[in-house]
Amino acid sequence: MLRRYTVIVSWGFVIAASSAIADEIYTIDPVHSQPMFEVQHMGLSLQRGSFAKATGTVLLDRVAKKGSIDVTIDTTSVKTIDPRLDAHVKSEDFFNVAAYPTMTFKSTRLVFDGDRLVGAEGELTMIGVTKPVSLQVANFTCGNHPVNKKPMCGAEVTTTIKRSEWGMKYGIPKAVGDEIKITIPIEAVRQ
Repeated sequence: MLRRYTVIVSWGFVIAASSAIADEIYTIDPVHSQPMFEVQHMGLSLQRGSFAKATGTVLLDRVAKKGSIDVTIDTTSVKTIDPRLDAHVKSEDFFNVAAYPTMTFKSTRLVFDGDRLVGAEGELTMIGVTKPVSLQVANFTCGNHPVNKKPMCGAEVTTTIKRSEWGMKYGIPKAVGDEIKITIPIEAVRQ
């Protein structure tokens, strides 16, 4: 009886150790993970901007095909092509950075196609409003960094949202489009 109990306990430790080993924690590299956005302007052209500061972590268990993504974007770091436009985008008409200096994405589920991460479901919180969003993940790849030799993963993450659903209604429909495409090139280093 003692031997059987020891075997069961031993298997329990092996299973627990396997689960712990399967979890991979990655920290997003802010230099190579700067979110961008594009929006229709006056019905004439696509205008683009970016955020210079983003942080976050990615937890992957590729064996179980699950994990989580947690990203925080510093909205005060928003940049366009002109300082006057930067000031307007930071104002209450758009991101209202004085009241809401960050936006966040927290995943509720990761989507895999075989071994490849291809999407994430979760919640985007922007200007105090939280709504569900779906992210598409393209070019997901992992390997060792060529310089520091640390394991890392990279991808390009995209989604399209209607900013009016978060209460950002300035200029709709003629001056500034409602649909915003968000693109985040991500590089993350394993901890």
